[in-house]
Amino acid sequence: MLWLQLSCTGDVRKQGDVPPKQSCPPVPRTVNEDPSWGPHRLALIIPFRERFEELLSFVPHMHQYLSDKKIRHHIFVVNQVDHYRFNRASLINVGFLESGNDTDYIAMHDVDLLPLNPSLDYGFPEKGPFHVASPDLHPLYHYKTYVGGILLLTKQHYELCNGMSNRFWGWGREDDEFYRRIKGAGLQLHRPTGISTGYQTFHHIHDPAWRKRDQKRIAAQKQEQFRVDHEGGLHSVQYRIESRTEMTITGAPCTVLNVLLECDLNETPWCAFT
Repeated sequence: MLWLQLSCTGDVRKQGDVPPKQSCPPVPRTVNEDPSWGPHRLALIIPFRERFEELLSFVPHMHQYLSDKKIRHHIFVVNQVDHYRFNRASLINVGFLESGNDTDYIAMHDVDLLPLNPSLDYGFPEKGPFHVASPDLHPLYHYKTYVGGILLLTKQHYELCNGMSNRFWGWGREDDEFYRRIKGAGLQLHRPTGISTGYQTFHHIHDPAWRKRDQKRIAAQKQEQFRVDHEGGLHSVQYRIESRTEMTITGAPCTVLNVLLECDLNETPWCAFT
């Protein structure tokens, strides 16, 4: 398994490379959270694997962006370190379960999507799930049932949906299934209004030539991807936390959870790369 570290300069280097000659001084937080910002606190959950260049941009940007908006927050990078295919939904479930009691709502947030418009609402979504990266604003996905990219939910509402299905290994479709969970839970989906920046609202930093999506559909996965999972979800995700690290990236604090997901090959044989 390839392990990577962040140096004090923000460079990504492989473990075993020659370290800096001088130890790195601690980097202070860019902005100290102020309780006067309000009673609610956001858990920003980032499902993640090996996209370190994007993470180096994302964490400082989001910490500053949310601080400027006076949104109390904690950034969780949920890093999948097992040998199975990427499972975004399971990582979000893990992030929810590990986010603690000092946050009361979550943002399911892609690491490659940076908000640029300061008028976007990241506040407590009391009335129902709030899809920040709505189809009329997201630079790539425009179908009306799309709920990916950035979605805010209260923890109570996420529990009501039983989280996300753990059956989606590889890239895509887990958001479409979650849309049906939202509707099945009787929740009203809300989206931004009055945003005039259109498809320039976000900076999409993913490079498809460098980071290819795992879009393979193996055996029964072709049919399973369209089925609603009525049984599994938040409390059926199987995982182990290998490590939990508090760190800063260019002064912006975050928690990195190294997660080993488990897979039942009898239930979802498509979790394996073979």
